[in-house]
Amino acid sequence: MTTDAFPLQLTLAPAAHAEGVVSLPGSKSISNRTLLLAALARGTTTLTGLLESDDTRVMLDALRALGIAWRDAGGHRYDVPGADGAFPVKEADLFLGLSGLSMRTLVAALAFCGGRYRVDGVPRMRERPIGDLVDALRPLGAAIAYELNAGFPPLLIGPGRPAAAPVRIRGDVSSQFLTGLLQALPLLRADVTVTVEGELISRPYVEITLNLMRRFGVTVERDGWRSFRVPAGGGYRSPGTLGVEGDASGASYFLAAGALGGGPVRVTGVGRDSIQGDVAFADELARRGADVRFGPDWIETRAGTGLKGGTIDCIAIPDAGMTFAITALFADAPTTLTGIGSWRVKETDRLAAMATELRKVGATVAEGPDWLTVTPPGRLLPATIATYDDHRMAMCFALVAFGGVAVTIDDPGCVRKTFPEYFGALARIVR
Repeated sequence: MTTDAFPLQLTLAPAAHAEGVVSLPGSKSISNRTLLLAALARGTTTLTGLLESDDTRVMLDALRALGIAWRDAGGHRYDVPGADGAFPVKEADLFLGLSGLSMRTLVAALAFCGGRYRVDGVPRMRERPIGDLVDALRPLGAAIAYELNAGFPPLLIGPGRPAAAPVRIRGDVSSQFLTGLLQALPLLRADVTVTVEGELISRPYVEITLNLMRRFGVTVERDGWRSFRVPAGGGYRSPGTLGVEGDASGASYFLAAGALGGGPVRVTGVGRDSIQGDVAFADELARRGADVRFGPDWIETRAGTGLKGGTIDCIAIPDAGMTFAITALFADAPTTLTGIGSWRVKETDRLAAMATELRKVGATVAEGPDWLTVTPPGRLLPATIATYDDHRMAMCFALVAFGGVAVTIDDPGCVRKTFPEYFGALARIVR
């Protein structure tokens, strides 16, 4: 199957065994963060291993529209000349599709670039909240208005009067709000402290942000997860060349395939040395009963003693945590996922969508505001799975085929968002 010619539906035959090696595409989380940091830095940055997908394409298109003349050098290698703190183009209308990370990080950066910008996305993006980020940016002098509904895109950004001030931001809706704010603050070149209100979810993603900011010359001081101080300085500086790790969230599907399909299945591009928190998925999979082995840049899984049910706290790994909702179908007892309230404001309401589709394959499902309990059925049922224009729904439910039933995926092309080659990679390891 070519990535530009997906069928309307894709039926996967029952899978008897999984074995092989998967080379992961670049991490979306790292790719889009580094693209923006490179664009804002002083000097030219060469990014290697960059993900090529819908999410990175909207970021690249936006940067081009803002005057960043990046060059595709081939082989997932891009040269990005930095603008040293402010985009050259001072008026633009930007379309960011369904990329929440692009929306939250670009809006924050544009607020301090002295131009006039309109930022919008697909209809679902207009339902994804951004008000907490806007509320944090306004005390810093940002001039941001809502074009339609308060708290949601599209946004109109004016020149504003940037100034340093202590700011507060909620941490319990999306960690991308804090990421966007932190990445933008060095543009002020002033000392600013950010206080997080409520529990900060998805903390490993903030760790990625801090790690990458440090590679671009800005070290953020923090007091646990409650406050972050961005010091005054000279802004971002290019590190020269920076490699993008493989996608740890995408790895979860193949690691699960190794546990469900016997294995061994090895993913390359992430391992013990990864800066991505989603590698914790592998540790939890081992606690569930899988045989998991690690190298510095690889992880390998085999069927172990059989998957166990129980409670899994997914607050730190919400994306990879979705895969546990599928492995729950194969567990020896009910599985409860907690800390997943953020699923409701993702590409779709993932909590409701997951519950609906799991019931189609025979599971008994109970759901709450931030939890989901899956009781495995005596036998799985063949089903057609709605994907809700959500790449992770499509990738997760492909694993149902390991239950000895055919599964049909509606709109399989939605995987273009982060992993265009997903179904081809899966087919190569399935027997």
